[in-house]
Amino acid sequence: MIILLNTGLRISELCGLTDKDIDFEKGFISVNHQLLKDKDGYRLTEPKTECGIRKIPMLEVTRKALQEQMEIKIVTVVGHSDFLFYTHQGQPTYGEIYSSTFSNLVKKHNKMYKDDILPPVTAHILRHTFCTRMANAKMTPNNLQYIMGHKNITMTLGYYTHASCESAFEEMMSLAV
Repeated sequence: MIILLNTGLRISELCGLTDKDIDFEKGFISVNHQLLKDKDGYRLTEPKTECGIRKIPMLEVTRKALQEQMEIKIVTVVGHSDFLFYTHQGQPTYGEIYSSTFSNLVKKHNKMYKDDILPPVTAHILRHTFCTRMANAKMTPNNLQYIMGHKNITMTLGYYTHASCESAFEEMMSLAV
């Protein structure tokens, strides 16, 4: 969750991360493939769009989470043995595993905190949250588009950034002379 909330990666891009994709020295995560699993097994493919090939800067919290994760190595799948995320059975993770995990976490939370019910959470919601947080922190639309791997700015602006009365007020006050 930490990595998803601080990178905006698609779940298939997270699942496909390997040791070679992480550059701790320069502070970047290279995204140039994704790991998918269907009834025929695992597939390593290019990202969803050609704009999906990108380098994402790592925040310190992301760096620490990735360093902890890199200590685990288990099996070879689709010619790679250096994936970062594995199941308890030793196979690389894939999107559906996260969907189930997030669903179970929400169910447990809602059972324990009946006065603070959470809506369903998905990996894509975490991606959306990352993008909205970066937009609210004033990341420029072009840089946000690049980080998100969107083909055009309309996708970034139309689906992920949301104006509100509060955000409009704050921005107007910061621009007032």
